[in-house]
Amino acid sequence: MAASASYDRSSATRFPVTVDSALRAAGWAPGRWDIKQAEYWADALRDHTTPAGHRHTVFPAAVEAWAEFGGLRVSTPAPGRQIAPAALTLDPLTGLHLARTFADLGRALGTTVAPLGVEGDGHAHLALDAEGRVYSIDHTGDWYLGAGIDEALTTLLTGLQPTRLTTG
Repeated sequence: MAASASYDRSSATRFPVTVDSALRAAGWAPGRWDIKQAEYWADALRDHTTPAGHRHTVFPAAVEAWAEFGGLRVSTPAPGRQIAPAALTLDPLTGLHLARTFADLGRALGTTVAPLGVEGDGHAHLALDAEGRVYSIDHTGDWYLGAGIDEALTTLLTGLQPTRLTTG
């Protein structure tokens, strides 16, 4: 006699329960897609040049992340697994004046990087690369948060220790 699955696929979520709950409380729902706002952000970033001449790069992975998650302020009351969970503001314009910082990170990684938002009150900036990988940049260094936005949100909102990027 074959064993039957003991869970209902219709109740499965894309994210762990605590992450899904935090995202929904912030206004996210499956299918959320504000491409008009994402294009506004893309244009604002493309149009900005720092006094030293640095410019942002915009690519499909960034626009897609902004369309689905942009504008959300997300936090969770749940305790973290390894560190305290982060409160997030997913707004790429929080990184408007950091074009050089993102270009430097992209150069070090061999890719292009665009802003995604901030952790907490702006003590760390979130970025993603052309492949969709997500990073955090703070005063202590650069951190790898995940291979995609889903993994990064899970890392940040469940308090998993991110991986520090090192040179060498």
